[in-house]
Amino acid sequence: MSPMTIPAPLRVGALGACLALLAGCSIAKPRTDDPWEGFNRKMYAFNDTADKAVIRPVAVAYRKVTSANMRRIVSNFFSNIRMPITIVNDLLQAEPKEALRNTGRFAINTTLGFAGLFDPASKMKLPPSETDFGVTLAKWGLPEGPYLVLPLVGSTTVRDVWRLPADRALDPLGWYARHHDLKFHAEELPSLMYLVTLRARGLDAESLLDGVYDPYVFYRDAYRQRRLYDIYGGEPPAEVIDLLQGTGTDDVDIDQLLDEQRAYEKQSAAGSPGGQG
Repeated sequence: MSPMTIPAPLRVGALGACLALLAGCSIAKPRTDDPWEGFNRKMYAFNDTADKAVIRPVAVAYRKVTSANMRRIVSNFFSNIRMPITIVNDLLQAEPKEALRNTGRFAINTTLGFAGLFDPASKMKLPPSETDFGVTLAKWGLPEGPYLVLPLVGSTTVRDVWRLPADRALDPLGWYARHHDLKFHAEELPSLMYLVTLRARGLDAESLLDGVYDPYVFYRDAYRQRRLYDIYGGEPPAEVIDLLQGTGTDDVDIDQLLDEQRAYEKQSAAGSPGGQG
């Protein structure tokens, strides 16, 4: 019997059984090692160079030619049009209430919010939320695998990398690109514009890197921590956070980290124009 001829009740039953199994999965412990660090650092250096040469200047230019209100409207549009990604993953994570709430938010903002340009749903106590296929795999119990940095993509893991094709398949921006063949690949412009808005929002956080002696480690640890919060809905268990941070273990030498940070700050001060004297 082909999948197309399976009776609808059986398909619904099979989906229900899968969701029941999903609900019983346990989330794997986070990894703290970095076995591919050599490769990752090379990719990080490549991405950093590309960002400084092209991506960041484009984001800065976007900030200069737009007002804060215009950027908010554009961000609202992209957040709304990508909502099917969250809704489908809510269902795959056995979160029907979240799926229903986000469906309501999507419907309200698409209609009353003029194609998502405005956000009346938040005023109706339907605040924004976002999830993805990487979180779905984590809730299925799949281990995250090693940390990985990809060119022009950035931080991810072996588990999270699967969200790239999976979520792209659910993304209306991806649908548009697949069904159009424009000159100079102009069908990808909406997706590129979305990425520019993300980079423009990140400009305000660049000051966090001031005084950081190893930006690679900063980005790696920040990514891992943010994913934990995504997976646990903003409330990861204390023992999971402790494991990620190395609390109570011998894997992390706090004194050594402090010495390295002080040495970096001293070197930076000596190399700055006002650091001699």
